Amino acid sequence: MRLGSQTTLRDRVAINGFGVHSAAPAQVILHPADVDSGVVFLRTGLPGGRERLLEAKRANVADTALCTMLGDASGASVCTVEHLLAALSGLRIDNVLIEIDGPETPIMDGSAADFVSAIDSVGVAQQSRSRRHLKIVKPVRVDRDGGFAEFLPAERGFRLDVEIEFDSPAIGRQRRVFDLDPPTFRREIARARTFGFVGEVQKLWRAGYALGSSLDNSVAIDGDVILNPEGLRYADEFVRHKALDAIGDLSLAGAPIIGVYRTYRAGHKLNALALDALLERRWAYEILEAPSRAAISAHGAGAHIPAAAAAFATAD
Repeated sequence: MRLGSQTTLRDRVAINGFGVHSAAPAQVILHPADVDSGVVFLRTGLPGGRERLLEAKRANVADTALCTMLGDASGASVCTVEHLLAALSGLRIDNVLIEIDGPETPIMDGSAADFVSAIDSVGVAQQSRSRRHLKIVKPVRVDRDGGFAEFLPAERGFRLDVEIEFDSPAIGRQRRVFDLDPPTFRREIARARTFGFVGEVQKLWRAGYALGSSLDNSVAIDGDVILNPEGLRYADEFVRHKALDAIGDLSLAGAPIIGVYRTYRAGHKLNALALDALLERRWAYEILEAPSRAAISAHGAGAHIPAAAAAFATAD
């Protein structure tokens, strides 16, 4: 099994937009980072001109209502991180510093496509150290509210098996299985947009969510009708977007996963619970690193600080 070298970006690149929930403008600047840095957010623009580093790891997840939020005890936070994290994970970017000046990662068009384009514009650089992987060796399963998520062993690669079911005839029951690699992510997953139901919008507005949501960044469903005039990008765009969310959420493991992740009716909360269950069961996984492929301690998988709702009501 070839585990490969760690990677980072060849140069910095900036992305501008606004948050789907907060409607607040934000600029994201992706910076190259040293080996073993991992993915780290540098949250600027805090009260008093403060800045905080937030590692993209499960221990820093502060909320999973409608989106994934990272935060710490100081009150610094960044929400809706899952699409950007999915782009980095899907393209196998290991080390990057994400500078962001607002409370929410820009929603862009509701998918990961603009983040992929930004990464492609500067390119990917291989680094001198080998990549660590988290290999599933024993099954782990979590059940919640009629849905489930489970990790299963595999000899190589990462397989994502996602199934969803909604009462709306516009969605119904959909299932997709992906053997994930960068070409598959680009072609089959990256352009799938977040989605939600028009009937939920006013309730979410009153709760302070979806303030920046529109047909430009979400697929809107009213009964059995898709309201977006351009229609869907894939016939099963909904399940593909759930796969995108899962990729972003599972990147918080701190290392790429070798194994199978199978879900039914999952969202950010269930993804987080499943990752918790896995990381709590040290016997269920090994940490591999080329060239020795030997198991190392669980602490070796974590990212290190460098020197320097999806929209509407469907993501939970």
